[in-house]
Amino acid sequence: MMAAMEATTVSRDELGQEFDGHRRELTAYCYRMLASPFEAEDAVQETFIRAWRAVDRFEGRAALRTWLYRIATNVCLDLLKGRERRARPMDMGPARDPMGPHGEILPEVTWIEPVPDELVLQPDADPAEVAVGRESIRLALVAALQHLPPRQRAALILCEVLRWKATEAAELLETSVASVNSALQRARATLEETQLDRGAAAPDLGDADPQLLDRFVKAFEAYDIDQLTALIQEDAVQSMPPYELWLSGKEDIFKWWFGPGIGCKGSRVVPAKRANGLPTFGQYKPAVTGEGYEPWALQVLDVRDGRIGELTFFLSTETLFPLFGLPLRLPA
Repeated sequence: MMAAMEATTVSRDELGQEFDGHRRELTAYCYRMLASPFEAEDAVQETFIRAWRAVDRFEGRAALRTWLYRIATNVCLDLLKGRERRARPMDMGPARDPMGPHGEILPEVTWIEPVPDELVLQPDADPAEVAVGRESIRLALVAALQHLPPRQRAALILCEVLRWKATEAAELLETSVASVNSALQRARATLEETQLDRGAAAPDLGDADPQLLDRFVKAFEAYDIDQLTALIQEDAVQSMPPYELWLSGKEDIFKWWFGPGIGCKGSRVVPAKRANGLPTFGQYKPAVTGEGYEPWALQVLDVRDGRIGELTFFLSTETLFPLFGLPLRLPA
């Protein structure tokens, strides 16, 4: 009797280690489904809880990985029931006047949230796999996925991101291969309607890009418009969740920076963990007390053709700064 109990304990311990071995890829899957790193981590934790409760019924007929993906899919589908899709400000309406109102501050659940690369990408994977992984968590792609009904979203991620066969996806989703293929066709058509350029992958940083980022940090901290002008593309866009405001074009971006956004002058900018495959920084504004610096935004920069093409300033610093390893205050 004791020997049987010990064997069961060892088996469950080993199974727990196997669960943890799949944690990062399951978090990536749930993030693409839910567009929030916090919800993705909660979904993976719920996946493991459900798996432990059902472990006695797991007979090994399906691979453990497939079994966990099936549970994770059901968890995500449950979370998405009756919920509005997460979005970016650019999905909410046209670009705004930089000198006009910022628009409403919408609830956190409205917005797509950034995810640290280390939560969802295998650091020791083949460089080609890392590049594909970064492409699959781009903010634009994650935003486009949210336009899909949840089951279409799952089918597309399984088949086109994770490269599962239609037969495997059909088994996981408990449907037919014909239904999966139909869902994929509809999903692709929807993505085309969103005008997502899936071929415009965010490039890996080359030798020149660290210099460009260093120049950006110095120019932003100095609020040097001449230097910033050389670093930002003419058709760049800027958004600032949770505000609806987004800006189109370098001219309007600078109008805002040197108009309503002038409070950013004198900021400090600190490197952070990469988000969604892109270079990321913590921005700290001078504290109103005059002592030190307070968090203002997590800056995620999309560098294209040697210049910055998109700036996303996520303002939910109380939750995002700890996630990205940034302190909630800087000394003077």
